[in-house]
Amino acid sequence: MPLWTIHHTPGTFSVEDKRALASDITDHYERVGLPRFYVVVVFRESVPDDFYVGGEPAPVGVRIAVDHIARRGADRQSRQRIVGWINKMLAPHLERIPGLHWELHIDETSEELWVINGVVPPPEGSEEEKRWAKDNAVTAY
Repeated sequence: MPLWTIHHTPGTFSVEDKRALASDITDHYERVGLPRFYVVVVFRESVPDDFYVGGEPAPVGVRIAVDHIARRGADRQSRQRIVGWINKMLAPHLERIPGLHWELHIDETSEELWVINGVVPPPEGSEEEKRWAKDNAVTAY
């Protein structure tokens, strides 16, 4: 499961912007074989008095925390590819915002500590996982 938590100052994203960004994020993970329902994107608005960069309120800021559980970067090169595709995907959504300060980090968590609807997800690349992706639903296996 990738969980994206996007902290942002007010007015940074419209409802349509949020939908477009969440869709772009989800589309990428689907292209690499993950079921769409694995992808969760949460937007958290913080007023500048609650969003500080360098000890000062940020008038326009975005801080993205990504938790990767279903997949992890195997080595330095794969982790750099992950950051690269994320930067490329985010660019059109963030470059349009004047004066924006934005940051991103990715945590990788063991898939052994993850369940969906109480079900342990099937192993990576398994026929069961492919079925979950095709059906876009959790089913017993």
